[in-house]
Amino acid sequence: MTILVVILVILVLFVIVEYNMMVKLKKQMNNSYSVIDVYLQKRFDLIPNLVEVTKGYANYEKDILSKITEYRTSYNQNKDKESLNKLNDEYNNLMLVVENYPDLKASEQFLQLQKSLSKVESELQAARRIYNTDTTKYNTKLSVFPSNIIANIFGFKEGELFELEDRAVQGANVKVEM
Repeated sequence: MTILVVILVILVLFVIVEYNMMVKLKKQMNNSYSVIDVYLQKRFDLIPNLVEVTKGYANYEKDILSKITEYRTSYNQNKDKESLNKLNDEYNNLMLVVENYPDLKASEQFLQLQKSLSKVESELQAARRIYNTDTTKYNTKLSVFPSNIIANIFGFKEGELFELEDRAVQGANVKVEM
């Protein structure tokens, strides 16, 4: 009888430890995603400033700014990857427009904004890597035995990796119309 009680206590402790580990990994994954969201917001806030600086050099920026604003609003409301991908497309279009204006690239204000954007882009890439690592750890925990049994009992669902469409991988060029 005491052996049965000991086995039962060990089993309950095991379930508690595994459950808490899954909750911890899920919280870590959610926190990593919120860091991506912070960097995306920083990026969203910098892009209109960059567009403003380019106003004297191109008429095309009005269309870019309105699209950027539209996709930024859509992403902030829905957190959907389609809006984020469209926003990235417009950001890439803006960078191509900038390359056509050598005087702009020499502007002190533009250079400062470009450095800020480069820093945010690097931080965003690092945040995405961290999120994807955390998500992979979480998903692995949910998939391996005996954790998968506990995950199924308590209804844990796998997280989704953060992926953006990458033009370099797809081989597609950004189309810029002036």
